[in-house]
Amino acid sequence: MQITILGGGGFLGRKLAHRLATDGALGGQAVTGLTLFDLVAPAPVSAAFPVRCLGGNIADAEAVKAAIPAGTDVVVHLAAVVSAQAEADFDLGLTVNLHGTLAVLQACRALAKPPRVVFTSSVASFSGGQEARLEDDARQLPGNSYGAEKAAAELLLQDASRRGMLDAVSLRLPTVIIRPGRPNKAASSFVSAILREPLLGLETELPVPEEFALWICSPRRAVDWFLHAMGMDTGPLGLDRGINPPGRSATVGKMLSALEAVAGPEARARVKHVPDAAIEAIVGTWPASFTAERARRLHGFSEQESLEEIVQAFIEDDLAATRAERGL
Repeated sequence: MQITILGGGGFLGRKLAHRLATDGALGGQAVTGLTLFDLVAPAPVSAAFPVRCLGGNIADAEAVKAAIPAGTDVVVHLAAVVSAQAEADFDLGLTVNLHGTLAVLQACRALAKPPRVVFTSSVASFSGGQEARLEDDARQLPGNSYGAEKAAAELLLQDASRRGMLDAVSLRLPTVIIRPGRPNKAASSFVSAILREPLLGLETELPVPEEFALWICSPRRAVDWFLHAMGMDTGPLGLDRGINPPGRSATVGKMLSALEAVAGPEARARVKHVPDAAIEAIVGTWPASFTAERARRLHGFSEQESLEEIVQAFIEDDLAATRAERGL
């Protein structure tokens, strides 16, 4: 089985690559090759199978074609410009998030056998705000450019699946916490920062009130969902290729309480409330909860851990590496 991870240099792409290297197989089939593609060629991953690491622009058709060579069975499309950055720079968001996905579609349709394409869509492709609890058939009505680009890409991949060009599964990821490394330009970056920075011994700012709720998931569960989507039977999906996986709705206050339970009151005290209207205007449109009943009926999309387990998992998986990366 030949697999390509687009956005393979990002933290989720790296975690997925390491998991594939550890498991050596997907859905009972041996992995025979892995391609990691990002704007800058990702660092190699040690594996029992060949690993190619390529750099290039996701909107460059030739670069994407090189990353999805003949014989590719599965493509995981993680490459994206994140929410606040896409809102600040419309042209960049359109180029990467929409035209980049079109380049992926064209590369996949050129293959002799239609590959499975796992596309990372987002909770940001919906709106509804704090009071929303969305059913699986809720209409996607994004309140930001990033969400609009993700929703448009979903429709294109859905139609390409209908036409037999590829076999898509679009996972509408919740806000993933706790992200390792440094803060990024995502509007939701603060959700990881209010947990990560205190664990690093650093103060950080909270731009929304503690009663603000978000739909979240852990990196461990996101990787589990990718692996399931990469090998699942897509027959039951029919025309609708979008899935809301079973995340967790939690207020910022509950996240901080989990931080305190694991790391003590001094960690929570490092979080300072500094309102940011621009950030709240973006994340405030996102639904705070989904029913996620369809994902549960499909089986294999594992349930979310507790908030305390998410904090502990970051300590076990990523804290030391994040300290080293940031020179702390």
